[in-house]
Amino acid sequence: MLHRIQTTKKQQFIDITGTVANDVKNSNVRNGIAVIYVPHTTAGVTINENADPDVVRDIISTLDKTYPVNGDYRHFEGNSHAHIKASLMGSSCTVIIQDGRLMLGTWQGIYFCEFDGPRAREFYLKIIEG
Repeated sequence: MLHRIQTTKKQQFIDITGTVANDVKNSNVRNGIAVIYVPHTTAGVTINENADPDVVRDIISTLDKTYPVNGDYRHFEGNSHAHIKASLMGSSCTVIIQDGRLMLGTWQGIYFCEFDGPRAREFYLKIIEG
């Protein structure tokens, strides 16, 4: 399934847990896996805490300190920091589906990670029964 997403900031994490959970529910797959894939080189996907928004702020802030927007980079487009951050987050996540539900921990959520926005983006979701 293709999902389109519009980011609104240079860097942001967008909670896509509800979208993924809804697709799993509508798939009628009781047991299997959900694979979330981001086909971009300056955006990624991760699983982390979704109860306290300061966690996301802290992650972005720490990534900026380690990989600053204006670092000593050679890439001519000026977005090397975004490529590095996207590589660290990764381009895919896999979540187990059990009894028709995502097997996420109590505080976990799935985040689309934008590092070079705002942009029109997309992510794919593949639900595999098994």
